Amino acid sequence: MSGDLFGDASEVHAPLAEVQAGAPLADRMRPRTLDEYVGQEQLLGPGKVLAKLLEHELTQSLILWGPPGTGKTTLARLVAARSGLRFVPFSAVLSGVKEIRVVMAEAEARRAKHGGRTLLFVDEIHRFNKAQQDAFLPYVERGDILLIGATTENPSFEVNSALLSRVRTLILEPLGVDQLVTLLRRALEDAERGLGRAFEAGDEVLKLIAHACDGDARRALTALETAAALLPEGGALEPALVAEALQRKVLHYDKSGEEHYNLISALHKSIRNSDENATLYWITRMMEAGEDGGYIARRLVRMASEDVGLADPFALRAALDAADAFHRLGYPEGKLALVQAAIYLARAPKSNALYVALGRAEEDVRRTAAEPVPLHLRNASTTLMQEAGYGEGYRYAHDDPAARDEMTCMPPSLAQRRYFKKAPPRGSGGA
Repeated sequence: MSGDLFGDASEVHAPLAEVQAGAPLADRMRPRTLDEYVGQEQLLGPGKVLAKLLEHELTQSLILWGPPGTGKTTLARLVAARSGLRFVPFSAVLSGVKEIRVVMAEAEARRAKHGGRTLLFVDEIHRFNKAQQDAFLPYVERGDILLIGATTENPSFEVNSALLSRVRTLILEPLGVDQLVTLLRRALEDAERGLGRAFEAGDEVLKLIAHACDGDARRALTALETAAALLPEGGALEPALVAEALQRKVLHYDKSGEEHYNLISALHKSIRNSDENATLYWITRMMEAGEDGGYIARRLVRMASEDVGLADPFALRAALDAADAFHRLGYPEGKLALVQAAIYLARAPKSNALYVALGRAEEDVRRTAAEPVPLHLRNASTTLMQEAGYGEGYRYAHDDPAARDEMTCMPPSLAQRRYFKKAPPRGSGGA
């Protein structure tokens, strides 16, 4: 096996080899045992799924799905060390199918000769296309390898369904503020692997870093290391220095990935629930992360009809005006127009009568025969049409109010069908 592809050979057999002293703080502070690991209690706590798996020999391949900096790579290495399996790290960014096949062939030969299995860790497995992921299947099925794939993307969309059905997916959560503070404090106090400098840093200052890093341990440790480098010898870490180290907070956001859909879902459901404060928070998160304002505007227009509808017909006009204002102004001036429309929709009375009625009508159109338009509803624009009965029996509702109840406008087979629970009074916009 080539050391160029897979790193130093010692790493293959010793996944927790010591990190060089000059490595970044986040690498130096990587946990060496499960006791040092912070977070993911939902997986590692007593009686939880991964804790149970590790009580015995690991026999199932895994996908570790979670945001950056939640410990996916570290957890894979610790699992390998606990299981006593040969550990082979593999990067989907740097390698392709050819390299996969080399590793698979070596794992197969090793198992045939020694009976031992290989734990193959594939970082960013979502970067492999479907065909490349297929290369793992026969080796996973035969048990030549145990696969642990790490991904920041939803495996439902990014991992081959055939491979996904053969592994267990474990979801890692962002670290909490207190957990990040624990890691930062540990880096300050660890004389061997930590910063190696004595300086004061209160919990409130460490919490500033934790809040800015959105559950990402690597970002938090990198920010601490940057702040420490700016600090004079023997000084105290102050909020101003932390702010300089952090610069502007960069929100985790992928305009085409799951977080994009999670945030627009949160905004939509907050508006539907008439929660104006949550509405303001989620739309601000989206705008600060760089979401396309035109996309937000289009979704607000949709919400105006879907969730407010006839309860406040002016809501649609408010959303359209906001979309037009943003189109004219763009960022940052157009932010207020989008926020104004979002808050208007959140405060407005709600009705989904239009949404439900449209769904019923679409269902009828699809499942029933396309009946001819009743003769009395057709325009008799020629003599032939008049002779054929077009328009015969039509009653003009403005002059004949009884026509509303006595003249049906539906196809005969749907004459009794009602899409709205009760027709609103004449002149009313209610549902």
